[in-house]
This record gives sequence, C-alpha cells and structure tokens, in this order.
Amino acid sequence: MLFDERPKTRREELFDREAEIEEIKNNVNRPLLVISGIRRIGKTSTLLVALNEIGRDYVVIDCRKLKENYGRQDLYNLFSASLSTIADKVKDLLKGVRGVTILGNSIELRWKGRNSISLADLFDHLNERKVIVAIDEAQKLRGPLSSEIREAIAHAYDYDRNLTFILTGSEIGLLYDFLGVEDKDSPLYGRYYYSITLERFSKEKSVEFLRKGFAETNAKVNDETIERLVEFFDGIPGWLTFGANRLIEGKRIEEVREIAINVALNELENLIEAKRRASEIAGRRYKNALKCLGLGENSWSKLLNCLQRAEGSTISSSVLDNVIINLEKSSIIKDYEFLDPIYREAAKRLS
Repeated sequence: MLFDERPKTRREELFDREAEIEEIKNNVNRPLLVISGIRRIGKTSTLLVALNEIGRDYVVIDCRKLKENYGRQDLYNLFSASLSTIADKVKDLLKGVRGVTILGNSIELRWKGRNSISLADLFDHLNERKVIVAIDEAQKLRGPLSSEIREAIAHAYDYDRNLTFILTGSEIGLLYDFLGVEDKDSPLYGRYYYSITLERFSKEKSVEFLRKGFAETNAKVNDETIERLVEFFDGIPGWLTFGANRLIEGKRIEEVREIAINVALNELENLIEAKRRASEIAGRRYKNALKCLGLGENSWSKLLNCLQRAEGSTISSSVLDNVIINLEKSSIIKDYEFLDPIYREAAKRLS
C-alpha cells in the first residue's frame, strides 16, 4: 500500500523511485555508496527495496537506536542486534570466531577484554561472502568512537572486496562530516564514494501519488483537498503519506495541517533541548535563530538583527556563523530558508 507509513520493502509499495533503485543496484559492487536526502524523503524505503531486489546477503544497522554520546557497549549492542537478523549462512561465518557468541538466533559481540572482537575483524569475517553492510542515518555515529568506525570501514574498503557499505543520512552535512572523505586526518580521506540524492516529488508527481494512494484505499478525496495537501507538504513523500492517512481517518484538512506542525514542533524542541544540554545559552540561541528564520529573516544581516533583538545583547559574527552552519549541516535550512515547509511553520510557534 502506498500509504503504509512503515518503510517499504517491495517495489510495488514504493512510488516513483525506480531510477534510484536501479542506481543502487547498478553500483552495488562499489565499496561505498552514500544515499542522502532530507527527512521523510524515503531513503530507508528506497534502500530496503533495492536490498531485497539485489539478492545478496545484507545487514541493516539503524543508527537512530543509538543514544547521544553513545559508548562502546551501546555500539556493539547495536551491531549485535543487527547481525542477529542476518541469514543463517552468514551467521555460520561467525561461528567459532573469538569475541562472537551465537545463541540460537542471537549474536553477541564481546566489546572488551582479550577475547573481544574489533569491527575491522568482524568485517574481515563477513568478507568470506558477498555481504552488504547498510548503515541507516550514519551521521548518528559521530562521537568519540567515530574514528574507530571510520578506520574499520577504511580497512574494509581496501581489503574486504566482498563487502559493500551503503550509508544513508538525512542530516547531510553531518553525514559527510562523519565520513571525512575531505578531512586529511580521516582514514577515509580521498576514498571515492558513489553518491545518490533523493529529491522531493514534483507537484505533478505529488498529485499522482495521492490519487493512486486514495484509489487503493477507496477513499473519496476531491481535487481541491489533494491540491491543498500538495501545497502544504511540498513534495515530501513522508508528509504526503502522513497527511493522506489523517484525511482517511476523518480529519479535516486544517486539522491535518495542525497535527503535522505539532509533530514538527516537537522535533524542533528536541533539537533545541539537545543543544540546551550542552549549554543553556546555546539552547536559547538556536531556539531564537529558528524562530527568526521561520518569521522570514532570510539573510545574514536580518537574522543577526532579529537574534540580537530577541536576546537583548550583541552577538558576534562567528557565533551566528556557527549556528547557521550547524543548521545547514543538519539539513534544516539552506540559504536561510527551511528545507521543510512544515518546519518553517513550526518554528514560528517556538516559545
């Protein structure tokens, strides 16, 4: 069903990503692929459909499960849980390997002590078969252990010819910061990666998507309502699906819009809270910057003036630059405009 809000796994469930699926399949023998796109654009669904069509063993590591400032135990627990889902023939590669325990369908990785296993060693053992290691929302791996993870991927890039790494990320600048392919101090510096970017639907494709989805559910929705959904959600598939399902539940179009804005507002508040945990000043500054941007202060000087009025104090150019850079790297804004129109509306309501 097109309006299933869970990640899709079959091509017939996914709308208008044929070119991207084929691009993944055609480049799967490369060592490193990167799939990027803003939130709710359909990266995970496109990845899963492609993986299921390739017909090769794979493991998907969902980094959204990692807490902020994760430790080694958290990382190895994530890898253990992900590896536990792979096919038995791949699990067989890990039988008897030091640092790996297989109990029924579960795999446990030892992360400390003499009998531990490094990620590089783990990849070497997986290399005995053709395996795809897919890391979803890979920018979440940034932190104290990021260098170790990059070193393991770089080692596999050079020596494990049967492995392919596919990394996805919705915070695009942070994803590339994690990879460090342009950072001379990164073990992945200078490594080639194949990049695939998922774009939002055009207005015409958005209308077609909604009409097909409503037809599948036998829902009667008039053209005016469809046009308003398209206008609200600006071609972002996840939002279009979200809005369509709320309409099918019986919500009015104005209610759908309010519910979506409140979801986005909660996400922005979580981002601000993460900044606040590091510094009360930083939390306040990001909140004020987002609100100013939401109100249309769409240039450096306008944003600076708005921020200074909100805080009642002068703000240095370097501080403002840092806020802008971080919001851009998180794929929230570009050129002082929100990439997601629902986030823009939510930002106006920050208090």
